[in-house]
Amino acid sequence: MIETFHDYINGEWVPAASGRTTANINPADTRDVIGYYAASGPEDARRAAEAAEAALPGWRALAGPQRAKYLEQAASLMESRLEEIARTLTREEGKTLMESRGETARGVALLRYYAGECWRACGEVIPASSPRALMFTRREPLGVVAAITPWNFPVAIPLWKIAPALAFGNTVVFKPAALTPAVAVKIAEVFEAAGLPKGVFNLLTGSGGEVGQALVGHPAVKGVSFTGSNAVGQKIGAWAVQQGIKFQLEMGGKNPVIVAADADLDQAVDLTVSGAMRSAGQKCTATSRAIVVEPALDEFIDRVVRRVQNLPVGPGTDEAAYLGPLASEPQMRSVLDYIQSGADEGAEMLCGGVRLQGGLYDRGFYVQPTVFAGVSPRMKIAREEIFGPVLAVLPAADLDEAIHIANGVPYGLSASLFTRDLGAALQYIARIEAGMVRVNGETAGVELQAPFGGMKSSSSHSREQGRAAIEFFTEIKTISLEPAGDGK
Repeated sequence: MIETFHDYINGEWVPAASGRTTANINPADTRDVIGYYAASGPEDARRAAEAAEAALPGWRALAGPQRAKYLEQAASLMESRLEEIARTLTREEGKTLMESRGETARGVALLRYYAGECWRACGEVIPASSPRALMFTRREPLGVVAAITPWNFPVAIPLWKIAPALAFGNTVVFKPAALTPAVAVKIAEVFEAAGLPKGVFNLLTGSGGEVGQALVGHPAVKGVSFTGSNAVGQKIGAWAVQQGIKFQLEMGGKNPVIVAADADLDQAVDLTVSGAMRSAGQKCTATSRAIVVEPALDEFIDRVVRRVQNLPVGPGTDEAAYLGPLASEPQMRSVLDYIQSGADEGAEMLCGGVRLQGGLYDRGFYVQPTVFAGVSPRMKIAREEIFGPVLAVLPAADLDEAIHIANGVPYGLSASLFTRDLGAALQYIARIEAGMVRVNGETAGVELQAPFGGMKSSSSHSREQGRAAIEFFTEIKTISLEPAGDGK
């Protein structure tokens, strides 16, 4: 019998107010129904926000080391369930087990990191004009925070929002993507088992439209942290501005690698293919463009194509698979449409470009890894985020032109340069318009202890993770304290 799962509100598992549920389907095998999950609506958003508001005074009153104990316990519990959660992630989202295990381990590390943050300074002493005054700052929580997250990293992205929010004294309403409710339920189970007080953490599953607007519009909610598409992010930002609340948006990317003439091609090819094709290209930091200085162009293309043609595609549970299916049928259709647009605009398709068919492929959303050459910067596949296993290769006459091409898109999330030339690396670092800048590294992947975020249309210009998280999840109170009387 297929199980039904509920929302988690005020420390209890409760059905959606409407009583409706939605089926959660395995993208590697559409015959596999993972479960039925609550189809939340505005009434559920209201209940969750009010539960979080009621829990806020008690939670924010705890000393940081007291909050740390809950996060440490959650980390230990998640670690003990790592294989179970990773297998749920693969079954639900499609990525390989290797990647799912790594992502779940990252979730454990995030909880531990922010448990440590609970012990660190949250303010500073400032010299005052008066010798009798003590002037200092305190970092205080925003209040109730909504975390609205995407389906492509359903463990790591929620926890790099939820963990710092809780560490700094906020209460949370978590709204995961509609495609990945099963992993979200696992996260809620971990926090429940860790003994978090009722209402401190709340979970709403289901479609995001009405729930997101209801959450952001609720007077109890004082901040919203969102990762997802630009179209949805712009709506959330507009709603937040109307309410006068703090918002944080991490959105799309069109991430380039620049391959200089002196690059180590073994390294450049290996990391370009990994950045473009792991997770079926479904990463905001995935490598979408390879801009190659012409002396290296032909050999780079030849090596990339030979590598991509031999990548094994299969269910994420197949340990031999390099990449799994796309996460849903609409996602697959969108990627295939972009591939068709590349062909229509005159790019040369060197490999891939089709939905894989036959046997197990007929039961899932598999697209053959695709490489285009002869791509112009004006083409859709060179400008728009595809979010699939598609790499566009563009020629450049020199490093100056390559940087110009790299910067010529609305996005500015991640970029990499492959070179042996220190001067070229320094020029690129100074000129590239990206929040995450690599030299001889993969565009995909982030370090949890370092600030993460993009420039231009990729971000609302704030940063997540590391110590930078304190900037969003707290506000500063400046205090001046002087003794009573005239001091005589």
